Amino acid sequence: MNDLASAAVPGRTARDGAAVVAALRRAAPALAAYAAVRLLGLLVLGVWSAANGKDWHTLLTARWDSLWYTRVAEQGYGYSVQLANGDVHSNLAFFPLLPWLERGLSALTPLSAADAGMAVAWSASLAAAWALYATGERLHGPRAGIALAALWAALPVGIVQSMAYSESLFTALAAWGVYAVLTGRWVTAGVLASLAGLTRPVGAAVVAAVWVTAAVPLWHERAAGVRLRAALRSHPGMAAGVLLAPLGWCGYFVWVGIREGSVTGYLDVQGGWGNGFDGGVAFAGFIGQQPFAAGLGLLAGVGLVIWLYVHGVRRGQPLPLAVYGGLVLLLALTAKGYFGSKPRLMMPAYPLLLPPAAVLARWRPAWSWLVIGVVAAGAAVYGAFWLNGSGPP
Repeated sequence: MNDLASAAVPGRTARDGAAVVAALRRAAPALAAYAAVRLLGLLVLGVWSAANGKDWHTLLTARWDSLWYTRVAEQGYGYSVQLANGDVHSNLAFFPLLPWLERGLSALTPLSAADAGMAVAWSASLAAAWALYATGERLHGPRAGIALAALWAALPVGIVQSMAYSESLFTALAAWGVYAVLTGRWVTAGVLASLAGLTRPVGAAVVAAVWVTAAVPLWHERAAGVRLRAALRSHPGMAAGVLLAPLGWCGYFVWVGIREGSVTGYLDVQGGWGNGFDGGVAFAGFIGQQPFAAGLGLLAGVGLVIWLYVHGVRRGQPLPLAVYGGLVLLLALTAKGYFGSKPRLMMPAYPLLLPPAAVLARWRPAWSWLVIGVVAAGAAVYGAFWLNGSGPP
């Protein structure tokens, strides 16, 4: 029996490998479309930066948050800056997975920590595009999967996907984690949720997607008189996935709390940066302070993303996508802090793009690609303008 079991493993591994290769082959057009859109953005950035006497490489690897991640990778935690107004900016605000990867990759290759961060971001963005394709393909067909990956690349702030920031890494982990929930791979979902929770604070959204999606069938089965143990047996790996999911997010919060000597240690660190959650009060005040046209434009943008979310839910978007996308959107809109970063904070909310991707999939290819091309060109110009500006994205 043991011989038979051990002999079966290579066969299963071969089948799994063949399935991965087949899935990658199906995703190849989406990855090519994603890469083309991002390449356009990088080309426009290079030209724009040269015209302004700036270096595109420096803009991608050595400004704003990327500098903080690099410092964590090279020196560890413990660095802080006190501003003239008394606020303290501590590098404990930055979750550890990206700097860990930067440190590891720079130790194994000739890359600097900053370049390692960009390499991680570029690789992770392709992994995210693959996950988005797989999600769109599963829900609406291959053309929707390609459109979803291309639209995510063509977001106005899509240039961040090519920076040494954590958004690409987080979106890759989150999207594959949510896809694992969709396909019932609970242990995989739990591991990916835990890793996402080590990447950004919004990793809580992935944990919520795992927990809520697990709770609903268990609730129904309990209501039908099925014992909890029997219900869990009917969903292999669910209990393990639920337990694994919050470990990364909670682990970092607890570690910072111990280090700071306070239960609210991480929230205090974020408070030093002027960040936190106030239900959207500060954001509403910010909109109200803008000139009429700018304020109206901001309100229209907020209304659009909320409409996209509601439309997707009303069209039957699967529960894990609805929970994840809704919580990412909620956290982005209700956070206070630097308001120019809100589009970047919403970037991982890829489920918002599923309705337009499904629409484009029904159009003639020439028309859908024309729309994507126009959007991609606009995003490339906006991204170059934005990154050459004075404020952080």
